[in-house]
Order: sequence, then structure tokens, then C-alpha cells
Amino acid sequence: MAVLRDGRVAAVYRKQQLPNYTVFDEERYFEPDTKPCVFNVAGVNVGVVICEDIWFPEPARAGRGAGAQIIVVPNGSPYHTRQHALRREIVAARVSETGLPIVYVNRVGGQDELVFDGASFIVDAEGGLAQQLPAWHETVALAEFSGATPKAVRGSLDGRLEPHVYAALTMGVRDYINKNRFPAVLLGLSGGIDSALTLAIAVDALGAERVRALMLPSPYNAPISLHDARAMAEALGVRYDEIPINAVFSAFRTALADEFKGLADDATEENIQARIRGTLLMALSNKYRSIVLTTGNKSEMAVGYATLYGDMAGGFAVLKDISKTLVYRLAHYRNSLGRVIPERIITRAPSAELRPDQTDEDSLPPYDVLDAILEAYVEENRSPAEIIGRGYAPDDVAKVVRLIKINEYKRRQAAVGIRITPRGFGKDWRYPITSAWSEWASR
Repeated sequence: MAVLRDGRVAAVYRKQQLPNYTVFDEERYFEPDTKPCVFNVAGVNVGVVICEDIWFPEPARAGRGAGAQIIVVPNGSPYHTRQHALRREIVAARVSETGLPIVYVNRVGGQDELVFDGASFIVDAEGGLAQQLPAWHETVALAEFSGATPKAVRGSLDGRLEPHVYAALTMGVRDYINKNRFPAVLLGLSGGIDSALTLAIAVDALGAERVRALMLPSPYNAPISLHDARAMAEALGVRYDEIPINAVFSAFRTALADEFKGLADDATEENIQARIRGTLLMALSNKYRSIVLTTGNKSEMAVGYATLYGDMAGGFAVLKDISKTLVYRLAHYRNSLGRVIPERIITRAPSAELRPDQTDEDSLPPYDVLDAILEAYVEENRSPAEIIGRGYAPDDVAKVVRLIKINEYKRRQAAVGIRITPRGFGKDWRYPITSAWSEWASR
């Protein structure tokens, strides 16, 4: 951080603590410094630390030792669902240790899979919240001090999860598309809840005129899927087209008839349908210079309930870190702002509709069970034995853990997508595809 005064650089502070965990790799590229930085403004000595520095006692203490009366912390702190409480807790600890007020300033915007929520705040020397800025949009605010004491302005953040996650997703889409100069987006609209939520987020992020929805029905799509997809596209005012894949699917089956002679239909035929859709969407993407938004959620990607080069084909994965149960909560939240997702899409049993009478739970545990196991294992680092100790069936735990492990190769090829949890399947999930170890599920 540089302090500019009278047209020159008056002081420079270099970060002391370099994060090298989850999404951070700063030790690969930078060297830490050890010197504090304190400068005077209107008779008050202001100390500076940067981002990770505030998570450790020493940098703020060094600033106080150099005469600081206020600590200012610029941050590039990415959002996740527990981050607001963690920031306040850490800053309060530094205030308690130093006896100094702290001004916590955070950036706003999206960068690849990370979203930065802002939500800057000031904690006074007694540990009270003196000022709270809003999350999810840039704000210019004045903080008034009497000496080193901030004048209380207060402010607050919405304590509900859904508004913050929905804002994170819309910001992530908007900034990825705009900063990379894509003119528009398109997605496959299936009549299911994942694509419905993705479409709503895309329209809220970019406007209906930059979003196109395609329904690509196969012989196994229920008529109500088409009806609900049409209704949602009309409600949001987006361009909507239907391209049946029956003839293309038949052509594939004819071409493979000799090879598949005497073999029963299985996931192969299901995946062919998904890959036909992926090919058509990517063809339209090329022709119209519109990036494809994939619609798969974290629960599906965890256990491999997705098709490589099929529904995984695309440039940006909006729901990549959103569990299926959270998808439903976000759908209800979006409808509370104005109903755009037909109720039947929310209440129907989820299905890939790739074979007759198919539902997701034919081959997966119920989503509330799956998501709880997934959260414990991936986000909380709990062992299978610990998860079983929480009351989950050993067979369910073993199955989910096994599926997470063996589907790493799929996730490695997935599109980049927005991270909103403490650990998503992206930069902070680094697990090998190849391993000879096979007894992890029982330990």
C-alpha cells in the first residue's frame, strides 16, 4: 500500500503475512516484509496492515508500537458463507489486543471464481461497531473521527444467507461476462430447477436482452418440462427456442447399431443425449459469440451426476458451489422478490429425464442427506467415521465419499464457477485423480 501526499509517495507498506491456503498462493509469488508503516493525518497517527495481516496479532501490534492511534486495513477478502462473522471476530480480537480502532476496507467485484462483497466496517476502541457499509456494491462513505475516536454511524448487514448468496451469484456472472467482454450468454433450459435458477440469475445479472434460453427436448422429456420452460422464459422476457434432439439421437443410435448389437441400453445412451445437447449449445455459442452457462450444482458435481462434454460443456458454471438443497432455498428467495420460477419446477422431483420415469434419487441418497454428508466431508474436513457418528447411515456415507473420490477426473474438466462456501471444487480443492488407496471410506 502506498500513501500519496502532495503528489508524491510519502510511505509504502508491504504485507507481512502471506496466505497460502484455500484459494491463496501468495508464497509462490511474493516475499513478506517485517516493517510497520505509520503516517500522520490531521494530527492522528494512522497505521496500515494489509488483509491477511489482520488475522495475526503481530502486524497490528507492531503498528501500535510504532505510534499508530488508528489501524486501517485494505482487503481483497473473498466472500464465503461464514466470512462476515469471521471478519468481525478477527477484527474484534485485534482491537482487544491493541486498544485501537480498526477501519476494515474490502474490495467489491468478481474475479473468476471469487466474489468480493465489500461490506467494509469500523470497530471502535471498545470493540463496538461504529460504522457498517453495505455489501455487494461499491460505496463511497465518509467516516468522521474526533482524534482517534470514530463517530458512530452504525449500519447493518442482512443476516439471512440467501440474499448474500444470490447477490454473490449475480455479481459473479455480471463481472465474469462483462470483464471478459462476452456480448451475451445462452443456456439449456430443461424445465428443472437448476437451469431455472441459472436463468433467473443470468437475467438479473445481465438483463433479458443478453440472455438466450434453449430447450433441447429428447423422447424422455415430459410435456410439463416444455410447458414450464416456456412459461419461465416468457416471465423473464428472454429469447427462447426449442430444438428437438430426437432425430440426432436416432442418427447416433443408427451409427452405433452394429457396435452395440446385443448390448442393453445403459448410461451410454443417456450420455449421448447430454452430449448432443452440449454440442448444439456450443455450436450456437460459436455462431453467436455467446458464452454457455452450465447449470450443474455442487451436489451433482461432487458425486459425478453429470456428463463430460454434455451438460458440463460450457464456459462458466453459475451453481458450481451451490448444493441442491440451497438451490431450492435460492429459488424460493428469488420468487419472493417477484415470481419468475413456476411453482411446479420447485415442487417436482428432480430428474435428468434421460430415460423413462427417471428421478435423481434412483441412484443417489435424498439430497438433504447427500448435502449434509458433502458439507461435512468437503467443507468441514470430517472423516467418514465422524460423519457416521452424526447419525448418517454408514452405507450412505461410504457411497458419497467413494463417489467424491472417483469423480475427481470430471471435476478437473469442469468450467470455472463461483465459489461461495469455505471450500468449493475449484482453486481450493486439490485432490489427485490417481490414487491406489481404496480403504478411505471405512475410516
